[in-house]
Amino acid sequence: MAAARKEGAKASARRSAPEDRLPGVDEARAAFSASLGPELERPRAFLRAMRGEPPQLLHLEGGNASSRVALALWWAALLNCEEQGDEPCLACHSCLRIGANMHPDLFLLDGRVASIKIDEVRALRPVLGEKPHFGRRRVIVLAEAQSLGVEAANSLLKVLEDPSPDTCFVFTASQRERLLPTLVSRGWVITLPWPETGRDLPAELELWEKALARFASEGRGWFDMTQARNGLDAATAQNVVLVGQKALADCLAGRRSGALAEILRPLPEELLLELSELFVKCQDSLIAQVNPLLALDAMATGLWRVVREGRRGKVPGTP
Repeated sequence: MAAARKEGAKASARRSAPEDRLPGVDEARAAFSASLGPELERPRAFLRAMRGEPPQLLHLEGGNASSRVALALWWAALLNCEEQGDEPCLACHSCLRIGANMHPDLFLLDGRVASIKIDEVRALRPVLGEKPHFGRRRVIVLAEAQSLGVEAANSLLKVLEDPSPDTCFVFTASQRERLLPTLVSRGWVITLPWPETGRDLPAELELWEKALARFASEGRGWFDMTQARNGLDAATAQNVVLVGQKALADCLAGRRSGALAEILRPLPEELLLELSELFVKCQDSLIAQVNPLLALDAMATGLWRVVREGRRGKVPGTP
């Protein structure tokens, strides 16, 4: 318990930086930018309506990881903005601190780059017994909460059983189904618009798409690409997985897309479902901190195998 209190104090201290270290307005607003587009007006309207009596636990699903986390920060700013208007001003000291992740009442447990550990959850417990230090509400954001380990998730359930009226939790995840049902049932769910899968990929991801398509079709070229990027991080690897998921979504929707979607188009539904599971398994491996290159190599090899079986006319369950 003493260690947890010490860690909680450290976490609070990290967010209690002096004012002369605050960023400028433009720099802080960058943290909110992915939540400010017109496509998210409806989710923002829901949040505005909840502001008077905010739920203890809010789930943000859909969209993409950047928009989910940005909207969680926007919600924290709305609850604590000094102007107390219909929108957070994104310019007062409270909003600036939240945008810079320096607010003493904002705790961000970031599962985008590594799994959220039980020690991080335990460190919150002593803090929850205190009143907010600076704002009206303490906001605890678990970014990409599907990265919670089983022990950490169960520890959170115990925390939620003893609600703190001044504390709001926000879980972000691509889909609520990737969280424990007991966690989902305790909160409100807001679904962000899903990304338009027909959009063009950024230039760097186009290279990955072409490499995946070539390997799926010809069985070569992929390992040269991954070996040339030995320093690949988990966040970039997640984007490469999204390349495969986008191609699959375009294929299923009948959209004209890149070379990978065209390779997948002739495959039977059973093999397309197998590919969907393959991409999810790769995402889970990255969250579990498997080496990003090894995770992507396993995904590409599985993709090649499925495409080869499809061309041979073989489907799951057949000899």
